[in-house]
Amino acid sequence: MKEIEDILRAYAQSRENGKKVALATVVHVEGSSYRRPGARMLVTEDGEMTGAISGGCLEGDALRRALLAIIQQQNKLVTYDTTDEDDAKIGVQLGCNGIVHILFEPIDPASSHNAIRLLEQVLEKREDAVLVTLFRLNQAAQQPGTCLRYSGNDFAGSLEDGNLKSAIVKDVLEVFSTRQGMVKQYGDEKPALHGFVELLKPPVSLVIAGAGNDAMPLVEIARIQGWHTTVVDGRALYATPARFPGARRVIVSKAAEVLQKVTIDERTVFVLMTHNYNYDLALLELLLQKEVTYIGTLGPKKKLERMLDELAAKGITVGEEERARIHGPVGLDIGAETAEEIALSVTAEIKSVLSERTGIPLREKNGPIHTL
Repeated sequence: MKEIEDILRAYAQSRENGKKVALATVVHVEGSSYRRPGARMLVTEDGEMTGAISGGCLEGDALRRALLAIIQQQNKLVTYDTTDEDDAKIGVQLGCNGIVHILFEPIDPASSHNAIRLLEQVLEKREDAVLVTLFRLNQAAQQPGTCLRYSGNDFAGSLEDGNLKSAIVKDVLEVFSTRQGMVKQYGDEKPALHGFVELLKPPVSLVIAGAGNDAMPLVEIARIQGWHTTVVDGRALYATPARFPGARRVIVSKAAEVLQKVTIDERTVFVLMTHNYNYDLALLELLLQKEVTYIGTLGPKKKLERMLDELAAKGITVGEEERARIHGPVGLDIGAETAEEIALSVTAEIKSVLSERTGIPLREKNGPIHTL
């Protein structure tokens, strides 16, 4: 989601400067590639690029393709076959062993349903959304492009009513329900029409209870990943925007009032690291009454066990389901010692939990690294 936010900021700046732009989107991948479907890059008419569609090997050629799309004001699909050892065919060094299909869409600011506007609508609220991009693998064929957005039980886009829209809407609702995107062929016409039906989730909302020095690198690493971070602490001298410029919000609050000041959804996670036992305990008690996906507690396992024992003494039973949401000691076992290393460990664990992954070394993983 950070990439989309960066693209939208760059687009707003290009509008102010009167520049024409095109949006490049990876819509389909066969085999391996550095970026997966949904990767995007904005290109201005004077060659500025925001985002990425590869590890850098495709961007040079993609720049030329985007400029052509801007000049001709037509959507264009380009296929890069990185399985071909003759890299000179497209003038780049690849070696990813996959076929990457990229759609280039010149953005018409006058259109209320252009691809950028649909992306803007996705970010207007913290809720899941589905975006549909139609394309044909025949590069000479007409490329419909990004045409439909669904979120909050609302559809928007340029797709007209009919059998095609009915079929796509059915798949949109399936993706929204199963949380798994898809690439699907529609109809029997030649060349075949395909749809990239993409699930977009809101940015991670990280709430850090604790405004000590060790929270600073955690805020910074979260910012780099595009997470929206809130720092909360009862100490006004510590919880200041000047100490945490990378945080979206810095709140001075008693533990009992924290949850009145933050919004919790399925992408909201908490890390308790105030170094104040009673503050962390009070906040943990409140969080266990909410549907919070991840609660991390800094400190030794004995500290967490003591907190759970005290809660049990108050008649608060922490069942297996609630206990599974508590991660203490917080973080993955990477041998972290410094505040920066601990921050890396913590964010890696949060990412693995939200992605429902185990955090094992990739060399030990059976099957592909990525799914759609």
